[in-house]
Amino acid sequence: MADPIKVLLVDDHQVVRRGLRTFLEVQDDIEVVGEAADGAEGVARTEELRPDVVLMDIKMPGMDGVDALRKLRELNNPARVLIVTSFTEQRTVVPALRAGAAGYVYKDVDPDALAGAIRSVHAGHILLQPEVAGALLSQEESGPSQGRAGSLTEREREVLGLIADGRSNREIARALVLSEKTVKTHVSNILMKLDLADRTQAALWAVRHGVAG
Repeated sequence: MADPIKVLLVDDHQVVRRGLRTFLEVQDDIEVVGEAADGAEGVARTEELRPDVVLMDIKMPGMDGVDALRKLRELNNPARVLIVTSFTEQRTVVPALRAGAAGYVYKDVDPDALAGAIRSVHAGHILLQPEVAGALLSQEESGPSQGRAGSLTEREREVLGLIADGRSNREIARALVLSEKTVKTHVSNILMKLDLADRTQAALWAVRHGVAG
């Protein structure tokens, strides 16, 4: 049996953390390993506990969710961050996604859907609703990465197209008959060549430039 997905809860409202924990503790494949009440504590606990997935609120006192995401990126922490928010406005959600979040759900999400979202981001998928993806794309500017498209190998373009389809590294490896280690190398090369920070930016770049499958 696979190890459970380790989850950290970061929210300034104790009642929200308690509710999330109650939802998740009945899942056989998910383990809540800790909690934090603000972004700074969330970063420290993520570094300490090394969770697979962090459920992060956006609006918190002190360091908010967006700043916490940026700090985790600076630290090269591998945890996947899923935003759990009560805010539906694009202007609130989009900065978090641009800072490196793997997606977002609303606080009134169905428990089964929340568990599914955690499993999905843990597998390498990106959870973007169409209107938010559109907002991200509209904010992108044609930067240096556009001119670097020609530096991608044919295999890297195939991998990039599958990233845009929301495939995990394991699924890409299966589809292209490669090892997961080789896929990870291709992903790293793609990000380096296109000067992108993460898979979310890679997926959006692929959609914008017609590489998506």
